[in-house]
Amino acid sequence: MEIENLEKAIEILQNSEEFAALIPEVRSNIVMAKENAQDITDVAGIPGRITTVHGKPIAFIDPEFNVSSHMARLVLNIMKHNPSKRSAINIKYDPKIIEICKKLGLKVSFYDRNDEPEDVKRVEGGTIPWGVEAAIKQIEDVPDVIYHKGAWGKEPSIALIGTNAVEVAKMAVCISKLFNNV
Repeated sequence: MEIENLEKAIEILQNSEEFAALIPEVRSNIVMAKENAQDITDVAGIPGRITTVHGKPIAFIDPEFNVSSHMARLVLNIMKHNPSKRSAINIKYDPKIIEICKKLGLKVSFYDRNDEPEDVKRVEGGTIPWGVEAAIKQIEDVPDVIYHKGAWGKEPSIALIGTNAVEVAKMAVCISKLFNNV
């Protein structure tokens, strides 16, 4: 079910030229976890991520499980607070995108990578769990949108979070259309 949902989500994203404007330098990935997922092997994503070719978004490889550690860790940590939120996509950071998300009524939160404790920085993969917890604590709820403004060597980023990949893809396309009209 997760693979099929991701395939539909990829089709939605690839059919939106506007979405290409939201793909960050590190490229985008969209993931979806199994119900009751325990680790990154239970989360499917796009090998090689979603990129742009001639101004259009494209995924070259079909979704698979255990191919995205970064976004998988984000979803797994969100699921600890709301098990129904099993999907996410990363997009580029832009203050205009944050404003659009707020105007759409999405719950927006953030974390500041400069506040990350040294012991967390030293652990590979530690930033995401810490960042999710900081973002949830910030608004005392599970956000639909989590962003950070980057740090030394780290690109600023936004994560859109939802119940499934199709929902997240539709959210990303909606935001991209509004962003391209600003």
